Amino acid sequence: MLLEARGLCKDFRLRSGLLGRSSRLSAVRDVSFTVPSSGSLAIVGETGSGKTTVARIIVGLETPTKGEVLADGSELSPRPGPKERRRRARMMQMVFQNPMMSLDPKQRIQSAIREVILFHRLRPAASCDARVEELLLAVGLDGSLGNRRPQQLSGGQSQRVAIALALAAEPELLVLDEPVSALDVSTQAQILNLLADLKAQLGISLLTISHDLAVIRQLADEVVVMCKGEAVESGKVDAVLSSPQEPYTRQLIDAVPEHLGKAQETAVPRLHPGSAPAKTMVEST
Repeated sequence: MLLEARGLCKDFRLRSGLLGRSSRLSAVRDVSFTVPSSGSLAIVGETGSGKTTVARIIVGLETPTKGEVLADGSELSPRPGPKERRRRARMMQMVFQNPMMSLDPKQRIQSAIREVILFHRLRPAASCDARVEELLLAVGLDGSLGNRRPQQLSGGQSQRVAIALALAAEPELLVLDEPVSALDVSTQAQILNLLADLKAQLGISLLTISHDLAVIRQLADEVVVMCKGEAVESGKVDAVLSSPQEPYTRQLIDAVPEHLGKAQETAVPRLHPGSAPAKTMVEST
């Protein structure tokens, strides 16, 4: 088992009023799940359900109040130091809803990806440029876009770059937090197909966070449904979506937009460390 979450809980202390009285918000309560090697799990729920907090705990951006996260059977520190953060970053990378959260507006794309490769010592400096171009081609972008800065890219291009940046660390797991909700309809379909193809080609695991069951259908084999901080239903995606046991899950199913019922296909080159970039139709504008 690549990743296991056991009994995750997260409380936030809130202060209000002139006297600064505090109260406690329980954002996540006793959530457990597993993500197998080369597998795909989705956590779905409405805004405020706690799903993004779970994702942030997994990658080490939040400290759980209770519970533990294990990777390959070993517990990950809830308060990782520099060494542990580096190890965790090699194992898992997060792709945010807003790609600008992971892109430095002042840094050229090529430099940002190169920095990740060198930080993790994955390639000698002399071969970094070739690796950067390979990664850009793998996510459907022309290598020449490496000279641009984030503000010179479209929304779809920015998300593709964010995915390339995550892949640069050669992780075993991608944590995708609402990866297409900020994009237009046609670009959503392209990014979903890109992620599905990358999973198939690289054997990488996916943990997808989304409010949209159409996204879950495309990217996940299993699903955990969260409501008000709790996991209310879980199982194989097809089983949960065809025969939901909880009224809340049925509400989510009824809210699925039709435009993502069937995503458009898009060609994505295969990505193998050290291999030559594959020829493909790429996005350059």
